[in-house]
Amino acid sequence: MITLYHAPGSSSLVVHWLLIELEIAHTLHPLDMVARDHKQPAYLALNPAGMVPTLVIDGQPITEAAAIALHLADAYPARGFAPAPGTLARAAYYQWMCFLVNTVQPAFRAWFYPAEPAGEANAEAAKVHARARIEAAWARLDAHLAAQGPYLLGEVVSTPDFMMTMLMRWSRNMPRAATAWPALERYAAVMKARPAFKEVYAREGLTDWT
Repeated sequence: MITLYHAPGSSSLVVHWLLIELEIAHTLHPLDMVARDHKQPAYLALNPAGMVPTLVIDGQPITEAAAIALHLADAYPARGFAPAPGTLARAAYYQWMCFLVNTVQPAFRAWFYPAEPAGEANAEAAKVHARARIEAAWARLDAHLAAQGPYLLGEVVSTPDFMMTMLMRWSRNMPRAATAWPALERYAAVMKARPAFKEVYAREGLTDWT
């Protein structure tokens, strides 16, 4: 039995999307972040960090969206979302996933919660710095896709593509969204055309960035 604890539009989106892509039977347990369901004792027993997502597989909770996504790709290899271990393609796969998780996602955290890294008095400066980091990442990714696309690993879609599309969505209301870069705009159109993307949007009740 597989249960996904999630909040619509949050970082759990990539996991929900992959569950649909991989045709994995699962149940959804939505969390009301405003009501702070994610900070209640029952949920903290599953995920001590009090964050989403948590995927419970046969009673065992797995946390961290990227870790869950990488696990699902390996556990269901028939779809080919992960290159074979030990290959150079696998090295590139790790490279892009780590770049997205270690560089891009923390910058978004600083953009959305600018008081966290440096205090309320420095929130505006933190936000300016976060925006610069995010836009530098988009420029790098745009250049890579223009030269070696259409996907991060070339001709084959892989797990980091789903993570990156989710992060691109997060930029939709920023002064310069990810789709302002031409290769990223084409890439987003391809990823959003996937039936599973449309399905996860419908299930989560999302209507923006379509």
